[in-house]
Amino acid sequence: MPDYRKLVIKITKKQQIQEEKLMDYKNSGVDIEAGYKSVELMKKYVQGTMRPEVLTGLGGFSGAFSMEKFKNMEKPTLVSGTDGVGTKLKLAFLMDKHDTIGIDCVAMCVNDIACAGGEPLFFLDYIACGKNYPEKIAAIVSGVAEGCKQSDAALIGGETAEHPGLMPEDEYDLAGFAVGVVDEKDIITGADVKAGDVLIGMASSGVHSNGFSLVRKIFEMTRKPGYLL
Repeated sequence: MPDYRKLVIKITKKQQIQEEKLMDYKNSGVDIEAGYKSVELMKKYVQGTMRPEVLTGLGGFSGAFSMEKFKNMEKPTLVSGTDGVGTKLKLAFLMDKHDTIGIDCVAMCVNDIACAGGEPLFFLDYIACGKNYPEKIAAIVSGVAEGCKQSDAALIGGETAEHPGLMPEDEYDLAGFAVGVVDEKDIITGADVKAGDVLIGMASSGVHSNGFSLVRKIFEMTRKPGYLL
């Protein structure tokens, strides 16, 4: 007669091995290898934003930036801004175009610094996605890098977080924050604004990110990808 006890033990061990194979990041929806590939693909874009003051390379847990250059200021003061792109992301999804939305993200942050009279120094981005598609992530970061180059801010760090089950696989959210510097005596607060001052308006390069929910409503941007082409 067969030894049923040994048979049960064999089956149990086989099930345990199968369960252990299933209990890893990839099978839970987080692809670590895709994350590594994303970093490799974005390196060339990030490196193009570097300033001499940057002390760390890509891939560390934190970014370091030297303030030695600004010791000639009487009271060097850091100013910061954080923001996201908002619902303009829907346009990127509709167009399946992801290499320019990062410019908006940087602009939303460094513009706030400029309002205080600050010089942008560095930027960090945060991408949350349902699934990490390395080429798409790299395209997003290429836009962030372009925004950094336009504002002379170094892209010294960032985070890509894969959130399976929380977000649709083909969607993502993009946010970031920037840090700049200004001499304390030169901080713009608006306290000195008075009647008779001249206001100078500058033409926009396009529809930016503020108020884009209304823009989408006006133009009915709810159809399938490609309809705007």
